[in-house]
Amino acid sequence: MFQFQCDYTEGAHPAILKRMVDTNFEQTAGYGEDIYCESAREKIRRLCGAPAADVHFLVGGTQANLTVISAVLRPHQGVIAAESGHINVHETGAVEATGHKVLALSSRDGKLTAKQVEGCISNHWEDENHEHMVQPGMVYISHSTENGTLYSRKELEALKEVCEKAGIPLFLDGARLGYGLASEASDLELSDIARLTDVFYIGGTKVGALFGEAVVITNPLLKKDFRYLIKQHGGMLAKGRLLGIQFDTLFTDELYFKISRHADDLALQLRQAFQEKGYRLWFDSYTNQQFPVLPDAHITKLREKYGFAFWEKIDETHSAVRFCTSWATSREAAEALITDIGRL
Repeated sequence: MFQFQCDYTEGAHPAILKRMVDTNFEQTAGYGEDIYCESAREKIRRLCGAPAADVHFLVGGTQANLTVISAVLRPHQGVIAAESGHINVHETGAVEATGHKVLALSSRDGKLTAKQVEGCISNHWEDENHEHMVQPGMVYISHSTENGTLYSRKELEALKEVCEKAGIPLFLDGARLGYGLASEASDLELSDIARLTDVFYIGGTKVGALFGEAVVITNPLLKKDFRYLIKQHGGMLAKGRLLGIQFDTLFTDELYFKISRHADDLALQLRQAFQEKGYRLWFDSYTNQQFPVLPDAHITKLREKYGFAFWEKIDETHSAVRFCTSWATSREAAEALITDIGRL
């Protein structure tokens, strides 16, 4: 059975495991104040072109999202997100559990537009009952999105302009940031993300790490007491060096981007195979997630050898499914799937 279910079925890149073993008996300071965390921070700051950025290492994406969002918002505020956004559909109400509402906007492709966000904010303030309503306090986006789609530099610049005009922060969820930046369709670099957002995180869990996300705060107004909030939300790992070692390794010799390109390359081969077979794609993704619309009978056939995710029912006999490659997906697995697609 070959797994295309998600991008975190494997453990960690061998280079990370080797460094963990090699440093296993070293004694270091705890809670992210060790030399490995500091080395990783410096590498990330350089790549971001943001020498003054604060970099914090947390264990997982949901933890990073709820910690950042609850740190930024005041009690009466909510966060604007696409209705398909991870915080709205796949985090079991974690943001709401902190006391903040997700203000979900409709989106076919998983992205928010500047016009949508501007309209949401304007509608709030123009309503004479606005004091009785949840106030938009920040904007949440992801790159790539839950649907594998990407923001362009122009789109991100427009969103940033709207947020600055409204005086609210822009937060980018980078759980799959490597796959987004490595995509042949992306015109963004890590420095653009740092420049055009107030806070974002670099995903490790889905991009080669055993676990971990690196939160990067560029807006000085959001930095105060953030470590207190990490601790309060159970995110301050005592053996913090385990996070630092992983990100220090990922950002040595461009490993993070090399393994991300590997996943994207294989995913685009799958995309081509589905299209050549005549299947349409539910989303126009050029990242590691592909969403073909298949006859249900063909889905049943493919499930005999492959693990993949149901996405949504399209009609009585067709469904959209997701095939997800990762940094560790083998060419053997991709080639086997391509062959079997051709035989359907």
